[in-house]
Amino acid sequence: MSSDASSLERLRAIARRRWRLAGALTITMVTTYFGFLALVAWAPSTLATRLAPGLSLGILLGALVIVVAWLLTWWYVRWANAVYDPAIDAERRGAS
Repeated sequence: MSSDASSLERLRAIARRRWRLAGALTITMVTTYFGFLALVAWAPSTLATRLAPGLSLGILLGALVIVVAWLLTWWYVRWANAVYDPAIDAERRGAS
């Protein structure tokens, strides 16, 4: 296998890892969001449950959907900075 072919295969492996992570994070976010929407549609009385004065379960879960989005974004950025970007930089240095 030539150097170019092995470099291309390493880049493909890095891209596969990125797509797997992006897919998993996307599925997690879609499940979270549509799960919340399903509760809104089919269990509104459950979401109306008061947890504290001025705080219902629906408000809490809605806020948690936003927090989950932030956490998943943080997770991806942290992974990209720690794993993906250094691997791409290493391949660039090796190609030049």
